Amino acid sequence: MTTSNYATERETTEGRVFTVTGGDWDSVVSGTDPINDERIVVNMGPQHPSTHGVLRLILELEGETVREARSVVGYLHTGIEKNLEYRNWVQGSTFVTRMDYLSPLFNETAYALAVEKLLGITDDITERATTIRVLMMELNRISSHLVWLATTGMELGAINMMLYGFREREHILDIFETITGLRMNHAYVRPGGVAQDVPDDAIVKIRNFLKLMPKKLKEYENLLSGQPIWIERTKNVAVLDVTACVALGVTGPVLRSAGLAWDLRKTMPYCGYETYEFDVPTHTDGDVWGRYLVRLAEIRESLKLVEQALDRLAKPGPVMVADRKIAWPAQLAIGVDGMGNSLEHVAKIMGQSMESLIHHFKLVTEGFRVPPGQVYVGIESPRGELGVHAVSDGGTRPYRVHYREPSFVNLQALPAMAEGGLIADVIAGGASLDPVMGGCDR
Repeated sequence: MTTSNYATERETTEGRVFTVTGGDWDSVVSGTDPINDERIVVNMGPQHPSTHGVLRLILELEGETVREARSVVGYLHTGIEKNLEYRNWVQGSTFVTRMDYLSPLFNETAYALAVEKLLGITDDITERATTIRVLMMELNRISSHLVWLATTGMELGAINMMLYGFREREHILDIFETITGLRMNHAYVRPGGVAQDVPDDAIVKIRNFLKLMPKKLKEYENLLSGQPIWIERTKNVAVLDVTACVALGVTGPVLRSAGLAWDLRKTMPYCGYETYEFDVPTHTDGDVWGRYLVRLAEIRESLKLVEQALDRLAKPGPVMVADRKIAWPAQLAIGVDGMGNSLEHVAKIMGQSMESLIHHFKLVTEGFRVPPGQVYVGIESPRGELGVHAVSDGGTRPYRVHYREPSFVNLQALPAMAEGGLIADVIAGGASLDPVMGGCDR
């Protein structure tokens, strides 16, 4: 018997016979299940819907089970933080408002608080300006949670919830437009206060909204909370306990749905939140269902805060610091050219004196100087802790501004929630984090 490169062979009376075998095939087959161990790699996203934004997920699947998940970000990169270094401190408000585009007023307020801390004028901000900031932020929190409820409903099959969530959000955007002139990206909260006071017709709209929203919340609960498919898609899905949340730096409703009542409005108050009456909703299951319940409860708490802020606005007062070297000289009015300075205000500036006109020109074109130093300010955005690290070298422009953005940090938790679960639950888990990629990729 001889051996060739391919098979053993031997001579017989009937000629040469080859014995063909599978080599090591028998040993390979014995240790492998060709069905269970067949893994494929799937690119999920970046697209709306399903990945809840311009997010790319690389999933390694074994059947329908996720064995490995990786998040890829950066598809919505804008370079906003770098751009701030080429604008004066007040112009920065126009940039930061576009980061997390679903909660622009939080971006603006955090930035303004940081600049005011660098200037040393935190205690000089008027009571009315602080109240207006609270009012606008809580309205913005409601609108942001409504978008989350709407888009998550759509991604899990509740198309009606998508329509209803955006329907109620329109009321808030209409209020924002009445107050700031814009539905989104307002640049309304500025260092020293706010751009202008709240008009009377906006107060009426807010009062009407406060009457409407509680009824709508009950409708949402009737639509979703007892719905078998909604419960199946959310309960015990994408579980992340409090230990994992803390280890990964997860904050906001996701952390509170795991049982830890950490809310910067209570634990590290700012803007006078310690003087308001409200609760911090929590849940203990740490799943998609718990995050849903926490966000619904937070909408109710924000309605309470809006009502308290409205009552405080009954007392008139200035909405910008008295220091004219910092206060932005704007009296906004709707004219033939849209939103701009009122003609009366322009006439006043032009007719006062040459010195005041020069000061106005320098403040608008060059901006004020900020003493050298660095600060960190954190506030509670709809997605968690939104922090601003601002550095000044003593000039009229920021040396560096960096945001601690909750969407970016919370996305770390996605592999922990997804791996070992079903591919369908990746959608629910990712949505329950409520990432906004404009903030993540700023």
